[in-house]
Parts: sequence; structure tokens; C-alpha cells
Amino acid sequence: QVQLAESGGGSVQAGGSLKLSCTASGHIDNICAMGWYRQSPGKEREMISSIMSDGATSYEASVKGRFTISQDNAKKTLYLQMNSLKTEDTAVYYCAAEIREQCGDWHFPPVNNYWGQGTQVTVSS
Repeated sequence: QVQLAESGGGSVQAGGSLKLSCTASGHIDNICAMGWYRQSPGKEREMISSIMSDGATSYEASVKGRFTISQDNAKKTLYLQMNSLKTEDTAVYYCAAEIREQCGDWHFPPVNNYWGQGTQVTVSS
């Protein structure tokens, strides 16, 4: 019913920047939260950043100060600005969202019920 589509991934030199986008489409009620996750080969998926319905944001320690999450409610699009990229940032990046008729009480972490297909980010030295 709801689809998430990521874009903006690619290859970049260490120290460079990339901006990821994620657009939601379909039958959308309330967007309770959206976030970015990443997964490297042989490792479990980890949460990188999230933004809640009240605007509160969170960042994983290794990306804090380098990455910035934002959203455009009118376009139903989530963004992740990634600066000062490191080789350790190489991973498949996923967009996720919690979309429900009613968001209910505030909670963290988000209970995501929709996921994108992922976009590859490769940082070379």
C-alpha cells in the first residue's frame, strides 16, 4: 500500500559528500517517524538517524556532526545529508517509516512498518 524509494547513493572519495532522498507514495495516513539505516556485509543492520513526528532527531554516535536528517512534509520526502564521508560509511543504506492511522503515544525507537529497497554508498580512500 505504501512504497518507499531511495535515491542519491553512489561512489565518492573519502571526505566527500552525498545526499540521499527517500520519497513515500501510495496510501499514506500519518507519518509517525522516518529514519535511515545501513548494513555492511557480515554485519547487522544499524540505525543511523531518525526523525519523529514531533521533530525530535537522533543520530548514531559515529555519524553525529557529519550527517543531517531532514524531511519535506509537502513532498513526503526524507533526506540524509552526508558530509566528511569515511570508508567506514560504506554500506547499503535503507529508508524506513512508521506510517499508521494513529501514531499513538510517543515512543522510541520507531516501530517501522515500511522499508525501502536500499541504495549503495561506497566511499573510497
